Amino acid sequence: MTKLTIEDMAIFCKKKGFVYPNSEIYGGFSGFWDYGHLGVELKNNIKNEWWKYHVQSREDIVGIDGSIITHPKVWEASGHVESFQDIMLACPKCKEKIRADHFIQEKLQVNVEGHKAEEINSIIKKNKLKCPKCSSDFEDTQQFNLMFKTNVGPKEDKSPIAYLRPETAQLMFADFKLVVDNARLKLPFGIAQAGRAFRNEISPRDFLFRSREFEQMEIEYFAHPEQTNKCPFINEIIDTELNFYSAEMQQKNKKPVKMEVKDALNQRLISEWHAYWLSTEQNWFTNLGAKAENFRVRQHLREEKSHYALDTWDLEYNFPFGWKELQGIANRTDFDLKQHMKFSGKDLSIFDEETKKKIVPHVIAEPSLGVDRSFLVFMFDAYEYDKKRENVVLKLHPKLAPVKVGVFPLVSNKLEIVKKAREVYDLLKNEFNCRYDCSGSIGRRYARADEEGTFLGCTTDFDTLKDESVTLRHRDTTEQIRIKIDELKETIRKLINNELKFEEAGKLVK
Repeated sequence: MTKLTIEDMAIFCKKKGFVYPNSEIYGGFSGFWDYGHLGVELKNNIKNEWWKYHVQSREDIVGIDGSIITHPKVWEASGHVESFQDIMLACPKCKEKIRADHFIQEKLQVNVEGHKAEEINSIIKKNKLKCPKCSSDFEDTQQFNLMFKTNVGPKEDKSPIAYLRPETAQLMFADFKLVVDNARLKLPFGIAQAGRAFRNEISPRDFLFRSREFEQMEIEYFAHPEQTNKCPFINEIIDTELNFYSAEMQQKNKKPVKMEVKDALNQRLISEWHAYWLSTEQNWFTNLGAKAENFRVRQHLREEKSHYALDTWDLEYNFPFGWKELQGIANRTDFDLKQHMKFSGKDLSIFDEETKKKIVPHVIAEPSLGVDRSFLVFMFDAYEYDKKRENVVLKLHPKLAPVKVGVFPLVSNKLEIVKKAREVYDLLKNEFNCRYDCSGSIGRRYARADEEGTFLGCTTDFDTLKDESVTLRHRDTTEQIRIKIDELKETIRKLINNELKFEEAGKLVK
């Protein structure tokens, strides 16, 4: 089978009820997407698993939920008002507007992220690049600020300008002292947040990959300014294998190299904190069913690093349109806290018990992950066309599956079997997201559930009326077992949490 394209995935998501184009009855609205009845379940499961793994199961990280609109000075302090910009190419004839770095990357296979406007103009003219719609010459490039503006208050002409947040990070800095004091945090520690962000992208594209409204799951992880080179958790991931692509490898046109973290540290290829967080984040994905071979870790080149970053590495995924950033992990040093101290006039330092001095902690790592891009990763790695079944099987991890159990009466014209299926559904629905389906043949219902990623099929039949047992069917293997109804809940719970092998959960049906 040919490799699935991003367009194929968009079509599949719309057809099955995962994701729809926003406002499609009005012609759509570029860069905005709506999640359907299956998509919202998968998306919520992704967010819940991320929160459980990064916040609830750790002692060193706590979470907040900050406002989408905040005081405009927050964005002045962070540098977004002045420098959160992309370079735009504009055609004077057909008025087409294109993001310059993406256009040049597509046409010349050259990465120009971080280049200045004059350099972009020179590349465009030297290579005689024209408007893709009408073949006219472009105007000189323009800087385009990506923040959405809005007004706060009843009088638009006199109301202060505010912004929809372009990232979730800044309120973790603005609320820093309150969180530290209330949660009684001790370094090193992290503050996490998940929520919506908005960027007025010049040319949104590639389905959910680059849109104007999206969700982030982000951590600001703080360390003592004199202890930024030592990670106390490094032994937890020392044997993890990563596909490393350092800045030096890129500059020398070398290929990425797979190696264990301990070897990369011995070669001084990467810092301990970056190695820890890159490993931790890749492990989160692979523990939930993503394929390790589709990931690599790439260091930013000097010219593409953000102005505040000491060092940045991306966790990248091999999307159908190439290796692209999935998650950025930047060492932001003390830039943000000091900027907010400067602009607010408030002291955001904390007292260090060891030295008995006030310090401004460093953000040693900022794992910043897009929910929507994560959604694509899990969908691509789960999607499989089964030639024997002649239908798609969406092999999502049980914890992520939108529907955990499909409940089916074997036949829909036998009242006692239908009634028993309804009893089973009522038994399970308060603990697991279940779907009752009696439409069509049992084979068609199984196929429909496979395409939707439903983990288990639970069927009542004529034998159920005799022995109070049902047939459980495994989505990935189509294996079936018989199990007592009063054992269903506990068995399903263990299967979802991988505490029990399917073939050991009941009597195999041949």
